[in-house]
Amino acid sequence: MVRCPECDTEIDLDEDEVEEGEILGCPECDVELEVTQIHPVHVIVLSDDDDDDDEDEEEDEDEEEDEDEPEPAEEEGGYGEPNGDEDA
Repeated sequence: MVRCPECDTEIDLDEDEVEEGEILGCPECDVELEVTQIHPVHVIVLSDDDDDDDEDEEEDEDEEEDEDEPEPAEEEGGYGEPNGDEDA
């Protein structure tokens, strides 16, 4: 018997049923758990995926902020040069 470190739910695991390094899912909170020890069974929450997701979300937010900033308008002929439409 082992408890989920995230939600404290009891997970029925036998030492003979799991291997060290095996990835399991908590039936209650669906977090991914890695078996780090089998005598007695000990699991940890896999946080690498969560960290990657957080970094991706931060990058997405940064990209969205960049999209919100208006680009400087370019006139025909460039800045400060007559475009030929005005009477000189």
